[in-house]
Formats: sequence, C-alpha cells, structure tokens
Amino acid sequence: MAALSAATALVLAGCGGVGGGDDEGAGGAVTLTTMGFGLGDEIATVRADLANKAIEPAKVKVSENAFDPQQFLSAVASDNPPDLVYMGREKLGTYAARGTIEPLENCVEKEGIDLDQFRDPALAEITLDGKLYGLPEFYNNRVMLINDPSVQSAGLTPDDVDPSDRTKLATVTDQLTKRNGDKLTRIGFDPKIPEFLPVWAKANGVDMISEDGRTANLDDPKIISALEYTVGLIDKQGGWGSFKAFRDSFDLFGDKNPFATDQLAAFPMEDWYLNVLADVSPDAKFTVKPFTDEQGKAIDFVTGSAWAIPAAAKHKDQACKWIKTMTDSQTWIAAAEARVEKRKSEGKPFTGVYTGNEVADEKIFGELVQLGDTPVYDNAVKGVLEAQESAFSLPASPASSEFETAWKDAVNRVLSGQQSPADAMKQAQEEAQSALDNAAK
Repeated sequence: MAALSAATALVLAGCGGVGGGDDEGAGGAVTLTTMGFGLGDEIATVRADLANKAIEPAKVKVSENAFDPQQFLSAVASDNPPDLVYMGREKLGTYAARGTIEPLENCVEKEGIDLDQFRDPALAEITLDGKLYGLPEFYNNRVMLINDPSVQSAGLTPDDVDPSDRTKLATVTDQLTKRNGDKLTRIGFDPKIPEFLPVWAKANGVDMISEDGRTANLDDPKIISALEYTVGLIDKQGGWGSFKAFRDSFDLFGDKNPFATDQLAAFPMEDWYLNVLADVSPDAKFTVKPFTDEQGKAIDFVTGSAWAIPAAAKHKDQACKWIKTMTDSQTWIAAAEARVEKRKSEGKPFTGVYTGNEVADEKIFGELVQLGDTPVYDNAVKGVLEAQESAFSLPASPASSEFETAWKDAVNRVLSGQQSPADAMKQAQEEAQSALDNAAK
C-alpha cells in the first residue's frame, strides 16, 4: 500500500530519478536514495524518521516511486543504482541470482541484527542458496472475508461460505450472486485469481514450486483442477469479462466499498483490508476466518515486501543501518503507537499492523490492539492471528519474477478464453522451468 500506482510512479521517477545518493559530504552527511517506497501514512513516516535519526548526519531521500524492474536494471547497468530498494519478497530471488543485490551477511554481522525476531516464512522468501538478501517488512496474510448482511440476505450464515466443501461453495456462490437482468450487481464469491492461485493449489495439497526454488510444478493435475474450479466459480457469475468489469468498478478504499454497498458477499483477501474497513466503514458487519483445504485445515499464504541493498550501492553501511532500523521491533511498535493515537482521535478501531517481525507483533497484538468495544473487529483480528499459525510462502528462486509471470499469464489466458486450464498450465510449466534452468546456469 505504501507504493504508488504504476502510472504515478513513472511520472515521479521521471522527475526524481532512481540513481545513487550524493557523494560523501562534511562529517559523512550523505543523502541516500530509494526505489519502490513511499511515505503514504504514519506507519511509513514514523519508521523513516527513526531510521534517518539512526544514520545521522546522513539521511535518506525517499523517492516516492514504485519498484520498476527496467529502471532498476538500467540504473545498475549505468553503475548508478539507488542505495536502497523496496520490492515484493516474491521478486527478490531474481535480482539475487543476477548479482544485482547484496547478500546481507556482513550487514547482519556488523549491525548485530537479530534474525530470530523475523518470521520464518518471510525469511524463506528472501533467502536464496542459504544467503539472506533482504530484511522483511509487512506480512500479508490471506483470510476469508465474509460480508454478513449480504450473506444473511440470502438466508445463509457466514459458516455456509466454506472453502473446504467445494460442492457447497459452488452452490452458495449461486445463492449469493445477484443480477439485475443480465447485469451483475453482487459478486457471490470472488476466488481472487490469478493472484491467489497458490492458495487454491495448497488447498489441493500441492506446491507450485519445489522447496529449493529450482523445479516448477505448474502442470500438476491438482493445480489444473484448482484452476478449473476457480474459473468455474467465475463462469457461474457471468464470465470473466463482466465479472472483472464489475469488480474493477469497486470503490475498494472508500466509504462506498463493496461491503458497504452490497456488491460483494465473500472473498479471500489480504489482512490489510481490515485496516481499510476500520478507517472507511468502522461500523461494517463482517466475519473473518482462515481459508481451509478440503479437510478443513487452515491455510495462510503470506507475502510482503522487503528492503534490499544493491550490490553496487555507494553507501552500504548507512543503508544497512537504515533498513535495520526500519524493520526493527521497536520501530514497528512506535509506528503502531502512532496509528493507535490517530485511530483514537478519529473514534475508529485500531486493528493492528501485521509485520514480518514477530517480536513487534507480540507487543502490537498483545497490548496495543484493544477491540473489546468493537466485537466485529476483535473477532476479525483473532481470525487473522489464527490463520497465521498455518502460514506458508513460496520459496525464493533464481527466477522468481519469471516464475510468477508464467503462472499469472497462464491464468489470464484461461480467464480470457484463449486456452484450457491444462494447456495453459502446460505452457506455464515450460516457460517457468526454462527460466529457472537458465537462471541457474
């Protein structure tokens, strides 16, 4: 959420550039630059202020742009990379394998960074061939969000929206879907593909890539079955064209969001949407519970962002200290406390900040989150914390970006009617494995 839209990022990047910081000034007063990060709220600004204090008299100039792979590689090729990069952890393996970002062993040792404070699934995403290449930030959990009034209007309960019973879920999707003539007016259930295909694959008992990140498994029959099922749910609701057009019209971040306007009955979603609802729809009635496989076992697919240091960065010591501070437990707690005060002044619930730092989360959810007066949000947070106990992530691979592109493109080809699920995933398997093999040479 801190990153700006791609279109805005291009404008800002054109104005501000992404090159490395200033040369050493008097007393070490250098200015470092970033790529991929923005100061969008108090969670960002409080932490950035503390990180800047930690490296005084040096400072970091936040470039307020999205991570752009082409711009980053161009900056690396011209020997003028930014001092710090902020990207999705699922992409980091590609740049680690290319040697464009720095292994952090020296950084961790020099700054005495306690890696035990970080969550294991977050570290797994940014560790390639036994080497750590980043420090994790947010920890995005996937949970079920169910719009209680929408479900109740169909004579159902939140318990009826159950991904462990695929036949029932398909029937419930029909019951929850609303149309005005041929026009879709409420999505009954959004399976959130292509983005959430790893959730559905795991629910079918299969991993999309091997544990070592070297072997793709995209043409596994269980993945093809998951894709067939989820596309079938969308087809039940009118097909991808009308479904996507209606979904794209949602005011997702405003007070006319799809829960407030009865445009969406249920979907799996990242936990950060709780903070959105707490801000714009504090009186919303909804249920949060873990996504489950067909045996009823909870599944939580986690992703997030990470800070990394380019291999050719000019101010690595200051960059190391800065990212240490940005991801430290005490820094996260300070930012959460600022969010608490902001929510309190607005009369809105504070639903927490889910981070890759387990020590910070213990304090945030053990002491700062006080939701006794708002049982809907209290139960929602408990649902996310329950899901976290079953978290998994995709391992880092030397072709992380290419692997993700292969399976997402495959899903989109199926959704648009270009290929069958089996043909699309066969092509994705060939593309992904070729990229993985080439990256390993």
